[in-house]
Amino acid sequence: MSADPRWLPAATLDELWEGDLAEVEVGGDAVLLAHLPGGELRAYQALCPHSEFPLADGDLDGRVLTCAAHGWEFDLGTGRGLNPDTCRLYAFPVRVRGERIDVAVPADGLRHHNRCRG
Repeated sequence: MSADPRWLPAATLDELWEGDLAEVEVGGDAVLLAHLPGGELRAYQALCPHSEFPLADGDLDGRVLTCAAHGWEFDLGTGRGLNPDTCRLYAFPVRVRGERIDVAVPADGLRHHNRCRG
């Protein structure tokens, strides 16, 4: 299989308002869509890299997402872990075409998900 990403529809801007999070399935991957303040869109793995708890159930404060399971924090502008700072979320490219939000998923047949230990 080719590792080139496939751009696939994930949601619409009407479904994901500024300040919202949503978990969607794109090309077989669970993806967290984040519509950050100021209109920035990001797409990351949908499960916490520590406990595999759904990140969409967490608390978004500006750009900082706190996982509801164990309180791990992530900067959704970069995907970088804040607490702890040794972890990073797997990031997917995201784009907007009109009202449609597309996410690029590698066509390699692998699971796209980082794991980290606490």
